[in-house]
Amino acid sequence: MAELREKTGFWALLVGAACFVGFEVAAFQLLRYLTSGLGQADQLQPENTIVSNWVKTVAFLVLHLGLVVAAVLVLSNRLPRRYRGQVMGWFYLSLLTGFGLLVPLFY
Repeated sequence: MAELREKTGFWALLVGAACFVGFEVAAFQLLRYLTSGLGQADQLQPENTIVSNWVKTVAFLVLHLGLVVAAVLVLSNRLPRRYRGQVMGWFYLSLLTGFGLLVPLFY
């Protein structure tokens, strides 16, 4: 007999969204601090090159990806089975959010 999947409710999605926002804010603050020495703050200098800002961008994205993958691995082992279906959705959203966080990183 097929196993019936238990659907997660509205409150589980709301708690997941709150945890997602909290994780992204904490990750952004941590990664902004870690990459603060890279790049140039003033973008309007005549001798400005893209290289230093490119290094900051790549470092931010790689570190963000590492944090997200580590969070997914921890959550997939710790969460009860009925909530694990949400993890991959938040993972994909977090990957997209990492690129969006580049905008406030340089301002």
